[in-house]
Amino acid sequence: MTVRHFTPPGMLQPTPYHHVAVGTGTRHVHVSGQIARRADGTPVAPGDLAGQVAQALRNTAVGLAGAGASFADVLRLTFYVTRWHPGLIDAFMAGVEAVAGEVGLPLPMPPASLIGVEYLFEPDVRVEVEATALLD
Repeated sequence: MTVRHFTPPGMLQPTPYHHVAVGTGTRHVHVSGQIARRADGTPVAPGDLAGQVAQALRNTAVGLAGAGASFADVLRLTFYVTRWHPGLIDAFMAGVEAVAGEVGLPLPMPPASLIGVEYLFEPDVRVEVEATALLD
């Protein structure tokens, strides 16, 4: 395995992600910000944060697979969410948990950041996911 995820003793627990990832591969894979759209551009789950998180992660899985990678190879995930506030964490995590088995996303997730932003490139886009993976 090229990536090892863990949370050392003394770091905040429980969290829905590991705090540390150690990669030993030589090939980097970067998947750009994925949103809740089908390949033809059709929006998925307008107004539904959980549904948009799930679709953005599906699209991220497709990008990883295209490079010969999977979520097992991911060093880091970054989530951008518009109009974020702490009361949205349950809906956010519902989207993650709904799709994790389908796309092979381990739970807890690789190290992750959730960043609240005012606006993404279109008003109906609530979530964007970026992934960085490492392969041998």
